[in-house]
Amino acid sequence: MFDKEKVFLGIAPIGWCNDDMPELGAENTFQQIVSEMALAGFAGCEIGNKFPRDAERLNKALRLRGLKIASCWFSSFLITESYEENKAKFEEALKFLRSVGADRINVSEQSYSIQGMRDVPILDDRRHIMDEKEWNMLAEGLDKLGKIALEQGFKLCFHHHMGTVVQTADETDRLMEMTDPKYVFLCYDIGHFTFAGENPLLILRKYPKRVGHVHLKDMRLPVVDRVKKEHLSFLEAIFQGAFTVPGDGDVDFEPVYKALDEAGYEGWLLVEAEQDPALADPLEYAIKARDHIRQATGL
Repeated sequence: MFDKEKVFLGIAPIGWCNDDMPELGAENTFQQIVSEMALAGFAGCEIGNKFPRDAERLNKALRLRGLKIASCWFSSFLITESYEENKAKFEEALKFLRSVGADRINVSEQSYSIQGMRDVPILDDRRHIMDEKEWNMLAEGLDKLGKIALEQGFKLCFHHHMGTVVQTADETDRLMEMTDPKYVFLCYDIGHFTFAGENPLLILRKYPKRVGHVHLKDMRLPVVDRVKKEHLSFLEAIFQGAFTVPGDGDVDFEPVYKALDEAGYEGWLLVEAEQDPALADPLEYAIKARDHIRQATGL
């Protein structure tokens, strides 16, 4: 299936220590996290809250374990803060990523986001819906940031996300249509599309060449149903176990792998499944994900 010289397999540290809720996995050290990533057989990772921000120290730790940095999350606020503020923070993030050898940056618009609000239901349509002015501000800002990224050898990959202003397939579709394909790519997250009640394949088939980064996240759909029925928040959904690693939930990844391969995808397949590490042992689930992907793709 995938060309091993062009497609790489990584895992996010969010299974060991949660970025939105640092108390989940607070006991897990940076050294343990990266050691277990390597032990499970992954080639790289994203940057988590336990990772040192000293590039020399981080590079040494990764080199010892044969790991590379694939990308990192960047929170943009293009519709509530000035472009110049966003640009300054973005360029700072690119500078650090360049120093650790990455070439992707995952941008999520966090203006009005409810993903981190523990008491706000995630599936009750409480999200902010952008007006025309805000859509234009977001699209124009992303194009500008994407141009900066491209000039520095990066791809800006926009991360659609539950609880944000770009959550649904229609919203993602509109964003793709409003932005320049040279500058704005998609951080394609199977789990978030599934959580939102969408068919992940539809956007992939519509914009196969816009996918710049892939998050492999499985879903336990009975938990998602309970989240909706009980009006739970995104953070509560994590606690309840809505997310899991590929091969452990209800998502059929085979068509996704096939479509990505047929599109000639090049880049990272990044396992990203936020769970409570006290309930889902991070190393055990990392190995489970690695075995699933090896059997399904040959990677």
